[in-house]
Amino acid sequence: MTLKIEAKVLTALLEHGRREIPNEACGYLAAREGLVCRHFELTNQDAAPDHFTMNPAEQFAAMRQMREAGLQVAAVYHTHPETPARPSEEDIRLAHDPGMVYVIVSLVRGDDPVRAFKINQGKVLELPLEVVTA
Repeated sequence: MTLKIEAKVLTALLEHGRREIPNEACGYLAAREGLVCRHFELTNQDAAPDHFTMNPAEQFAAMRQMREAGLQVAAVYHTHPETPARPSEEDIRLAHDPGMVYVIVSLVRGDDPVRAFKINQGKVLELPLEVVTA
């Protein structure tokens, strides 16, 4: 499985992450016909640089907006302000949905900024990322 994502969405994720420094940013990625074409920024209730908890009311609102727009949830994303784009021990421990794709955005200069993963019972599988320019 390859995660196909529009370049403008990648740019928006990096911008969201930079606005939230020093804390992690989080949200959903939504797709139409297998192409991630939109992101939904959610509030990190923890306001922490190494942890995030999505606001439940915002999660429900984002899901409703996706349904109304004919989009599907493609991934959960969050940023790592000071570490590479790979799942931390906590990310692995808290990944409860084996069907979900987890996108991690690193704000560390020189690092591969965006990577996608499937996480199932502690096992991490990196997914190829295909960037599509509209």
